[in-house]
Amino acid sequence: MKNLAIARRYAKALLLIGKEDGQTETYRKELAEFCGLIESQDALKHAISNPLYDVAGRRKVLQTVIEKLKLSPVIKSFLILLFDKGRFVFLESVNDFYQKLADELKGIARASLVSATELSSETIEKIRGTLSQKTGKDIILEVEQDPSLIGGIVSRIGDLVLDGSIKTQLLNMRESLLKRGEGA
Repeated sequence: MKNLAIARRYAKALLLIGKEDGQTETYRKELAEFCGLIESQDALKHAISNPLYDVAGRRKVLQTVIEKLKLSPVIKSFLILLFDKGRFVFLESVNDFYQKLADELKGIARASLVSATELSSETIEKIRGTLSQKTGKDIILEVEQDPSLIGGIVSRIGDLVLDGSIKTQLLNMRESLLKRGEGA
């Protein structure tokens, strides 16, 4: 839990800088790009993060990558700060929090939609519109299929879960019948 608090604090600090200089979206893109590179290249991640290598060498690798990517001065400084403070291991979490905070700033919410069968694009758009209307935010919807739901859909926006799946309805019915049986 402490790790998430640390990541959230760094993400909020970067967002405040972005709000002040109007570069929130630039920082979002650059941070995501850098994180994607680090996550996709195990050798690079290892070269920067492995404490068995000397700190000066790891820092040099990080600076070289930053220069090659031509990142903005703020992101350069931010990444070096994470490294110098021993917080580079939280980079992925910092990025996740930053993306969410930047979305909130723009009035965007990310939601997931899981259905038992493939949904038509019309149905997906109707669901997106309804969720947008209910939340007052633009919705970016990630759609998945899960045949184990039997039927219906499950939608998740942050901590809110709207479960209209047949599987859950059957489980609820079963619980209800069991409770009635115990009371008899």
